Amino acid sequence: MTHRSPRGRGHHILGSYGLLGLTALLFLVFSAALPDTFPTRDNVSSILSNQSIPALLALGATIPIAAGKFDLSIGYGLGLAHVLVMHLVVEEGTPWPLACLAVIAGGALVGTLNGLVVEFARIDSFIATLGTGSVMYALTGWLTDGSRIVPGPDGLPAAFTGLYDARFLGLPVPAFYVLAAVLVLWVVLERLPLGRYLYVIGSNPRAADILGIPTRRYSVYAFAGSGLVVGIAGVLLAAQQQIGNPSVGLDYLLPAFVGALLGSTTIKPGRANALGTLVAVSVLAVGLAGIGQLGARFWATPLFNGGTLLVAVGLAGYTARRRLRAQATPDRDPPGRPGGPSAPEADDGAPQPPAHP
Repeated sequence: MTHRSPRGRGHHILGSYGLLGLTALLFLVFSAALPDTFPTRDNVSSILSNQSIPALLALGATIPIAAGKFDLSIGYGLGLAHVLVMHLVVEEGTPWPLACLAVIAGGALVGTLNGLVVEFARIDSFIATLGTGSVMYALTGWLTDGSRIVPGPDGLPAAFTGLYDARFLGLPVPAFYVLAAVLVLWVVLERLPLGRYLYVIGSNPRAADILGIPTRRYSVYAFAGSGLVVGIAGVLLAAQQQIGNPSVGLDYLLPAFVGALLGSTTIKPGRANALGTLVAVSVLAVGLAGIGQLGARFWATPLFNGGTLLVAVGLAGYTARRRLRAQATPDRDPPGRPGGPSAPEADDGAPQPPAHP
């Protein structure tokens, strides 16, 4: 049994939920500064709609990060996926449900190929996914010939554009896609062996090998999951844009990694987690919406994202080191008492090794 001092509990609460409190504080500050526009239902709906695609991409990036990998191809993959949807629907006449399913399956396949390149070709994930991303960008240019794909006079099917435009319970439908993705990812990472093995691989690959965890296979699974989410985001982007723009995907790369890395500093500090990513995206969404309504110049958005990324990386490293120190020198009861050093202590939520390696 581990005892925390009041000061330790305070640090734990601040580290776990401070970012959530910051989101609420930012909302209150911008509401006070912009009482007529910011705390309105239309503004909240706009934030939920506009941030749904960055949120999905951030969740997709979270999966490989949990395994200690980085997928830099997600921005390129998003661009290719949404252009491919438009190509199939507009130029090939493919029924939109079939086109969407094909692109989502293709996203999972591309993610699997990323994982195979990283794990079996033994190329660092930064370099490998940057290379495969460049190939995707080339395919996007080849598919579109560098120009936009524009629907004909009849436009796109209303059911397809409704994937983004529709509302449910008074809120934009994309917000519910994000909530569903967060729930699925939370279950996978926190409640299933797959997620626990990914955390073991991400924290100590050598130990994972010793324990008999097939690290290569689970890393491929992580990239496949990331690619699947990117495919879904690409379909949603096509329904939002209603044109195929070959250069739009790269704009989402930085916000996605800001959300995923900043999310690893909250809720479960020191490791990538779905709820933390959601909180981080919320901070970014409220902050960007607020400075935008205050009349910030066009360069304020990349400045905000870049500065937040630096802070996120620094905080992620700090919380990871602090977590390791806490595990190395835990506060325990004196020997001989229940829960003392003679009794094994389980880390709350920590990944457990397989029963039969």
